[in-house]
Amino acid sequence: MWQALRDELHDGGLEIVTVALDANVDAARGIIERHPPAHPSLIDAQHAVDALFGIVNVPMSVWIDEQGVIVRPPEPAFPKRASYRDVAISEQLPQRLRDMLAEAGKIRTDPEKYTGALRDWVANGQDSRYALAGRGHRTEQTAAARRSTCRCTLRARCAPA
Repeated sequence: MWQALRDELHDGGLEIVTVALDANVDAARGIIERHPPAHPSLIDAQHAVDALFGIVNVPMSVWIDEQGVIVRPPEPAFPKRASYRDVAISEQLPQRLRDMLAEAGKIRTDPEKYTGALRDWVANGQDSRYALAGRGHRTEQTAAARRSTCRCTLRARCAPA
């Protein structure tokens, strides 16, 4: 799903970097190698990215402009409808798992709205109404956000796929 969005918007200046937040590097690497993306894909076994950006669940996204400024903070990111929403919950599953899946099905997502906002940002940059730190009112970055824009910081903590 991310690859298709990257293919569509890359010529407009968008680069997508996916980060697997997984303590099992070999398992995450295996998934990436079976479906190799054209965009950078990292494995963060130490969970440095979620600590630096405040990631609390996946999938989430952070929009960062060419100057390294966070223009949209971490937010749920569903570029297409989640397949689990269309699967019937089997009565064969334990009740606790059925209850969890039923609750997960209540999570609101709006893939069209999310991808529309992303397309608008790619087209309009800081003038996009979705760029929260755009239009001349950039907010002061936190020390953690400033550190997170340094690629060497991520490379030192994240294993490349």
